[in-house]
Amino acid sequence: MNLPPKFDVLIITLSDRAYSGEYSDLSGPRIGERVSDFLTSEGWQYEIFFKLLPDNSDLLGELLKEAGERYNLIITTGGTGIGPRDITIETVVPMLSKEIPGIMEFIRIKYGTQKPNALLSRGVAGILGKALIYTLPGSVKAVEEYMEEILKTLQHTVYMQYGIDKHEKH
Repeated sequence: MNLPPKFDVLIITLSDRAYSGEYSDLSGPRIGERVSDFLTSEGWQYEIFFKLLPDNSDLLGELLKEAGERYNLIITTGGTGIGPRDITIETVVPMLSKEIPGIMEFIRIKYGTQKPNALLSRGVAGILGKALIYTLPGSVKAVEEYMEEILKTLQHTVYMQYGIDKHEKH
């Protein structure tokens, strides 16, 4: 298999308050900047799309059904905690064909050793349709931490997803 000629990326922010205009979404745009820098450095063609949703499982589920077949990479921000409106994980997990638990477990442990509250994030990663999906917390600081680790493995993850063997031969 080959890499797609262009990566279509969807960044979804889930926030009742940002959706209602109470404050501006800062996490989604920051993810966009980090992904753009990475894809540019790889020399991969791409287009990034943004969607702002309230914390609503039905709306997220409908969007993801279609998005999993249209996009190559989906990153959500928000809704990964344990509050009553945190619905991202319950919506995403049943839709995954494969989960990639190691990256999110590592991030929780790495940052949780310094800030135990980081252990409360329930973010997941996996394959949804033809897309890689990562679910990140809603804070800009958490987005920075998660993206720092995700981007270290993203090239290899994409190669694996498309069946490209880049392992060194011994």
